[in-house]
Amino acid sequence: MSELQVLVQWIADLLSEYLYTGVFVAALIETIIPPIPTMAVFPTAGFIASQNGLSVAEAVLLGIVGGLGASIGSTVIYLIALKLGRTALLKYLNKVRISEKKLNKVEKWFEKYGDKAVLFGRMIPVFREMISVPAGLLKMSIKKFLLYTILGSCGWGVTMVLIGYFFGITAFEMII
Repeated sequence: MSELQVLVQWIADLLSEYLYTGVFVAALIETIIPPIPTMAVFPTAGFIASQNGLSVAEAVLLGIVGGLGASIGSTVIYLIALKLGRTALLKYLNKVRISEKKLNKVEKWFEKYGDKAVLFGRMIPVFREMISVPAGLLKMSIKKFLLYTILGSCGWGVTMVLIGYFFGITAFEMII
């Protein structure tokens, strides 16, 4: 079993044992720690909810709880970018192969689409975690950031939970 499969199994076990708390914690962790795939959390939670006989309304609430966990994780990234600033962050980003040139492009793009970028960016895998960086670097208003992050993360969470709930899709089927 690969490391990714072990990680996905741990998330599935967490969700099976502690569904609402599990989706909150797993979403928070997967937002802060990039190797954890977001697709391992929400559809699996939805599948488990359907197998445990939860109603659609309870599944929607599950997606909202997960969305709030992801929002807290995104806010941590935002605050790190806000506090560290561009120079310190560039040192870290260079280690993960993101150059200053790429960061400049992202910042220009963010200046043009900032609010919409945070809202809709929360619904795009990989991008959903990264959008917090330019928001923090460019000192987006914390109120706006939180509003768009919560709306986008909860929308994503509910959609992905319902996909797992109605279509029986689990993380293993999506990743493997």
